[in-house]
Amino acid sequence: MTTQSSKNVGTVAESIQWFGQSSVKMQHLGKTIYIDPFNLKVSDKADVIFITHPHFDHFSVEDIKKIATNETVVFCPVELKEKIMILGISKIHPVTPGFKSEWEGISVQAVPAYNVIKSDKHPRRSNWVGYVLTINGVRIYHTGDTERIPEMQHIPCDIILLPLGQTYTMNTVDDAVKAVLDTKASIAIPIHFGMYEGKVEDAENFAKMLEGNIRVIIPKQSAN
Repeated sequence: MTTQSSKNVGTVAESIQWFGQSSVKMQHLGKTIYIDPFNLKVSDKADVIFITHPHFDHFSVEDIKKIATNETVVFCPVELKEKIMILGISKIHPVTPGFKSEWEGISVQAVPAYNVIKSDKHPRRSNWVGYVLTINGVRIYHTGDTERIPEMQHIPCDIILLPLGQTYTMNTVDDAVKAVLDTKASIAIPIHFGMYEGKVEDAENFAKMLEGNIRVIIPKQSAN
């Protein structure tokens, strides 16, 4: 998919910071955006936080405390609303797959994220999510913890961030490659490897398998 110039898409992709697992940070017009904040050191306060599901490495209370303010907005699965309210955060948007909204000029869409084969890890019935954020016309798809699922064929994007671990998420690196092709992304950023599942070598193989078709950015963990 190419909604914007490749230069613009590339600039957005290169600006995304990764903290390990699925934890990333982006900036837009002076606003700081986090998805699944985890493993943070000293970092910028959050204007908005997106949580994909309640597992400890995606919903980290300690990390949210580090970056949240009274004005922070949180998008999260329905089951997490009360737990987030306890943290003193009041601007909460509970989401399920299919949810659509807008925040500060950014289009927000929650999409399904689940396991088909390892269904006990991320059950479809839990209604956990990934997010598609459209920023300045660039569609960024953070898949959350998921296997390759049929819905991905209907989630076109410019940039995809997807897990490479083969214990809890994608079953194989080849499945991750096919998921990227399903979405017609022009840039792929592998995440969710190098800590509890998946290796750097998996990311390197992933890049080789997509070489000539899709640009792959293998992220390095950011310190802040």
